[in-house]
Amino acid sequence: MRKRVWVGLFAVLLGAFALAQQAVPKLTPEEMERAKEIYFQQCAGCHGVLRKGATGKNLEPENLLKQGKGVDYLKTIITNGFGGMPAWGKLGILSPEEVDLMARFLLNPVPEPPPWTFAEAKATWRVLVPVNERPKAPETKRNWENYFGVILRDVGKVAIVDGDTKELVAILPTGYATHILRSSKDGRYFYTIGRDGWAKIIDLWMEKPKVVAEMRACLDARSIDTSKYEGYEGKYAIIGCYWPSAFLVVDGQTLEPIKMVSTQGYVKSQGEFLRENRVASIVSSHFSPEWIVNIKEAGQTWLVDYDKIDKKGRPVSITVIDTERFLHDGGWDKSKRYFLVAANAMKKIVVIDAKTREFVASIPVGDKPHPGRGANWVHPKYGPVWATGHIKDNKIAVIGTDPEGHPEYAWKVVKMIEAPYPGNLFIKTHPKSPWLIVDFPVAPTPEANATLCAWQKDDLEKDPICWQVPGALEKKARMVHIEFNKDGTEFWVSAWGNVDTPTFIVVYDAQTLKEKARITGDWVITPTGKFNVYNTANDIY
Repeated sequence: MRKRVWVGLFAVLLGAFALAQQAVPKLTPEEMERAKEIYFQQCAGCHGVLRKGATGKNLEPENLLKQGKGVDYLKTIITNGFGGMPAWGKLGILSPEEVDLMARFLLNPVPEPPPWTFAEAKATWRVLVPVNERPKAPETKRNWENYFGVILRDVGKVAIVDGDTKELVAILPTGYATHILRSSKDGRYFYTIGRDGWAKIIDLWMEKPKVVAEMRACLDARSIDTSKYEGYEGKYAIIGCYWPSAFLVVDGQTLEPIKMVSTQGYVKSQGEFLRENRVASIVSSHFSPEWIVNIKEAGQTWLVDYDKIDKKGRPVSITVIDTERFLHDGGWDKSKRYFLVAANAMKKIVVIDAKTREFVASIPVGDKPHPGRGANWVHPKYGPVWATGHIKDNKIAVIGTDPEGHPEYAWKVVKMIEAPYPGNLFIKTHPKSPWLIVDFPVAPTPEANATLCAWQKDDLEKDPICWQVPGALEKKARMVHIEFNKDGTEFWVSAWGNVDTPTFIVVYDAQTLKEKARITGDWVITPTGKFNVYNTANDIY
């Protein structure tokens, strides 16, 4: 009798094993390489290179199989999108064959990502124009402080556009999917960081801007900033890496690597060890010589002191503050004392006081806050406020930021505005514009993707003015990322289309919301973020 029980149990286990084996589709070596490339380009940022999830869901194959999420289910989600994830198939970004490939890939074991060392980073470092050969004063006659750096995401380039004339000044290779541009404190240099980990410095004082230094900090990255405290302006820069999880301190003029610090570690208050403990947003404090560095999966904010960093190998001083998971992007309040950053998983905004170096507040907001840098203005009732939109719902959260002048509203959601769609990525305003502008590039419908909305800042009770941008639907483009010019008289928005179709950048009057100009050309391929030199250098948003 006992023998029959064991035989039966073995048969059940054997059947389960066979079923599991059938549930894991085979990929050829060529298919595996292509799928790894697509996953890095489209998926790893939200779901993680190890697929453990962050802004996006956990995609480990054992979890998917346990939940019964097979190839057909995954193909449906990848095609149609879900909960803030773009409809990769419907948007034409992935072909039906690629959708099928990715569905099968996700059910296979997670490939081991490659390592990357300080020595490997240093081996990529190149100074293309030595510091002593760069201009001592601006060579250009153009108004370089009103230049826009325009990311051409999928072709690995940045375009420098004259904000006065709307003329193309230069197109420079910067690496795959440049994520952000940051300015030196004086605005002279743009620092770029790409999804492929390449950091570059662009000198805007030259007659025609050039890349003057470059270095591959890591294999996947999102953040970069410079030292801005008095006496340290431009001396150092810091690069935050997604993989391997680390940050690099480099020379601010040449990008020569000085120090590499791993951020692998433990989740705050829980003890779970994380290999993938990524560096998200970084800002440079105006109150002390340090960077505010947000460690995504750990739910920690690190204050990295650059006062004693040098090339002699001295240790980096780091203060660790437990905050919330998963930290993502954020920006300064109007006073530039308080840093507000999204904690996606907890549906909160975290506040750090750069002056006292303390964790101030954790504010419940909507689902998957994604502020970019956020938006600052002075409301007639609530005083100084800062706002964020959300990926997964249609709410705009307006938060009071003045604990001294308006303590009754400080660190509270003073107004939750309803937008017509979910899927907001960026929200922006300017002190000289009466409007708060939002986009919807990851909403579930093309009509929403092609729409912009504007709220009157001093009367949030009024319905917004919303409009569908002409030409966006025809180009299958998503309107994304609002950026104002130096004097706040206009704002620019990108039509983010497919890599095989040139689109446009539309320029609006910041008072009337009327279209003023449209920047076009064969070079306008997958435009996304735009960064005005003056506003970026001075943290105006």
